[in-house]
Amino acid sequence: MVCAPLLMIGEVTCDLLLPYLMSFIVNYGIIGMDVADGPRLAAWLPALLFGTGWTRAQLMLSFGMLMLAATVAGGCFGVLCSLVTQKAVQGFGHDLRTAAFAKVMSLSIEQTDEFTTGSLVTRLTNDVTTVIDFLQMLLRSFVRPPMFMLGGMVMLFSLDRSFGCVVLFALPVLGVLLYVVLKKALPLFAEAQRWLDTLNLIVQENLGGARVIKAYVREDFACTQFGAANGRLKAVNVRVLSLMASVPPLMKFVLNYAVLLVIFLGCRAIGLGGAMTTGAIMAAVTYTTQSIRSLIMASNLLQSVSRAHVSAARIEVLLGVVPAIADGSEQLAGASGADIPAVVFDDVSFSYPDAPGQPVLSHISLTVRQGETFAVIGSTGCGKTTLVSLVPRFYDATAGAVRVYGTDVRSLALADVRGAVGFVMQKPELFSATVAENIRLGKADATDDEVRQAARDAQADGFVAAMDGGYGAFIAERGTSLSGGQKQRIALARALVRRPAILILDDATSALDLETESRLHAALRERYADTTIIMVAQRIASVKGADRIAVIENDGTCRHCAPHDELLRVSQTYREIYDSQVKTGALIEENA
Repeated sequence: MVCAPLLMIGEVTCDLLLPYLMSFIVNYGIIGMDVADGPRLAAWLPALLFGTGWTRAQLMLSFGMLMLAATVAGGCFGVLCSLVTQKAVQGFGHDLRTAAFAKVMSLSIEQTDEFTTGSLVTRLTNDVTTVIDFLQMLLRSFVRPPMFMLGGMVMLFSLDRSFGCVVLFALPVLGVLLYVVLKKALPLFAEAQRWLDTLNLIVQENLGGARVIKAYVREDFACTQFGAANGRLKAVNVRVLSLMASVPPLMKFVLNYAVLLVIFLGCRAIGLGGAMTTGAIMAAVTYTTQSIRSLIMASNLLQSVSRAHVSAARIEVLLGVVPAIADGSEQLAGASGADIPAVVFDDVSFSYPDAPGQPVLSHISLTVRQGETFAVIGSTGCGKTTLVSLVPRFYDATAGAVRVYGTDVRSLALADVRGAVGFVMQKPELFSATVAENIRLGKADATDDEVRQAARDAQADGFVAAMDGGYGAFIAERGTSLSGGQKQRIALARALVRRPAILILDDATSALDLETESRLHAALRERYADTTIIMVAQRIASVKGADRIAVIENDGTCRHCAPHDELLRVSQTYREIYDSQVKTGALIEENA
């Protein structure tokens, strides 16, 4: 970034020399003026190359060769400037994308939702590209327009004071024009980026929910929704680009009148018998054109400034966000004895930020013992998933504390606490990779045997082996090529391959039939006896074999935590869930 402007100075200097050298060819080579009345360079250069008896043709040749040398030198400076500019710009783009993506990865779930996925995608792609394009233009144009303008002014005043005054009067007119246009354009650029956010969000939602849209025959609605946002984006872009398109014609209008005025003043000076020459007028026209065109070039840069200012502000907001989940400094010690509980919920309450109504969880106190299979059940929306999400710190408790092996999770390093937890969600996320690569997300250095064993424990080995390619089979984006049960079992294998100290199953077996689920639990009891298992489920059949079951009430409290048989006696909520499922099951069997 330092070298690029310096090289650009060399290129501009060479360009500024060309009109001056051309004036020697016109005045002393073509018109035949006496070199004795001109600068010493006019006689010195041909004498140096051809001796004292040089001719007008040799004078033109000598200055032509000098112009050619200046052009070659300027071209070399320009090529080198482009090379170092690209190196600087692409390096900056790489660093900016890396920093922005790392910041997104450090944000909490709440903060990601607040930005929206569409906006984050736009910031990481379109906004970063806009800033990079501006930086590229800046490194090439930051020096060029000012140097052309200042150098051109110096050369014009050296030729004749009236020529410099023409440009001095033209520049403020162009500056006011630019200020008025850009003042109106800047808010429109910001509005265009907001509509681009909306467009990206609509595209992402509709592509991700394509099956739902097709199932409910809502293709027309999706197209209408997209068309409305696309139309608004088009309208804003048309307004701002029409506004910016008015700048070049107006600037060229001022440029042409300035050139005409320079020619008029030059011809008037010659007619009045002044010291003006034809070569000087030609040079003045060139310098006037260069000076004003440099301002036109600067206007294009300012247009990029307007776009980049909006994009940079959006990226700056993202980079400036402080992650809501702060990393702790303590190391996770692990269980040193059976008397130390694996997880403790100590008077925990939780509310989502800016969410109206009562807390999602209210004064929950639970203790999960080491090696215990602990289940959480309750009606839909009572806060079961929120409760278990507090353990790996997807969220932090609003009040109270969550302790893992005796240490508050807020004091622990995130890598430690999350490294000790295997988390399997009801709707597992699979990536565009092979089966083995998806499983190895749980443990990057897992051997092939460990991957297969984890798949066998998760009851996935059978269908994976039957796939074309086995564990090397490629999974389509988001696992669309697999059934719900298959995706859940691969996600289970991904968690089991790391042999976590704490395994959280957030309704992770909802898509499995009871026989497969029974084999899974048998494998967990046999091979993961030391692992603390916390299960969230809707089905009584999934949790009744747990050591203890916590029942979350609709108000976010937990009044009962006991084995299945005891809960049937003491918990009305549990009995209602049990009765509804038993009666539903009996009714299904009767109808069958």
